[in-house]
Amino acid sequence: MELVHHSSQYIPGSVQYVINRYRKSPNVNIQEVGMMVYNYNAEEKKSGNLELVFCLEGNRYCKVKDKECDFCKHSQSHNCDELIDTIDVACFRFNSDHLSQFVKGLKTTSFSEDILNFKHTSSFSKTLPLCGKTRTVLDSLMNHTYTESMENIFINAQTQMLLLYSMECMAGEGEEDFSCKFLENEADRDKISLAREVLIQHIGEPLTIRELSRKAAINECYLKKGFKEMYGTTIFDFFQSQRMEHAKYLLYEKGLTVTEVSASLGYSSISHFSTAFKKHTGLKPCELLFR
Repeated sequence: MELVHHSSQYIPGSVQYVINRYRKSPNVNIQEVGMMVYNYNAEEKKSGNLELVFCLEGNRYCKVKDKECDFCKHSQSHNCDELIDTIDVACFRFNSDHLSQFVKGLKTTSFSEDILNFKHTSSFSKTLPLCGKTRTVLDSLMNHTYTESMENIFINAQTQMLLLYSMECMAGEGEEDFSCKFLENEADRDKISLAREVLIQHIGEPLTIRELSRKAAINECYLKKGFKEMYGTTIFDFFQSQRMEHAKYLLYEKGLTVTEVSASLGYSSISHFSTAFKKHTGLKPCELLFR
């Protein structure tokens, strides 16, 4: 596969990471998966490490290299002609010194603390479910706009959340699997992903849950529950967020009037649009135009 983006960092005493993003061929499908790899060295415990590895698809990468894409800058990536579909592989490695800080001084002996202290005496690997919380963090890692030192700070912060959710799975304190059992089926996860794409494609044509469920070929109840589980937000809140970000782009970059934007997004009145816009941005549409 063609490598379109690579980022990596080695910081002694901190998390090491490698993120590779590959162009996705139309005829290639993958099984999204996460994995925890515990590497134990009986002779030299300090050389042990814990790796979190994730392979996922459904993200998109902007090919614009030497300038910031205006569409992506304003969170309107669905309009960007420079986007390509990707398969993303991310590996985060935590060494023993870094992990020990989380359990230093604790007297408990749970399985998760044995791992963090490298007291578990055999190496292992375990497949991890990509629950909604984990997927949200991974999506943010693949779609952020930070660079250089700010990128390192952001990625290090997000990897702490991935470590937390992964340890919850291991310890049995969190979700051992999807809380929506039907999402164990890849075909149903694909239907939820399709519903998300349909929403984006119909940004100016509000759909009812019934219409959306028909287009995605999934039960309305499953659609609502599955969408919240996979993306951490309701269908309505996601759709409103996308519409308002698009409205910002049309007003600020394209110079459309409030009336034109309201109509293009399918609002029955300018006042309804203005209320929704202010709720999302904290500004009235006309106030944005004078900034």
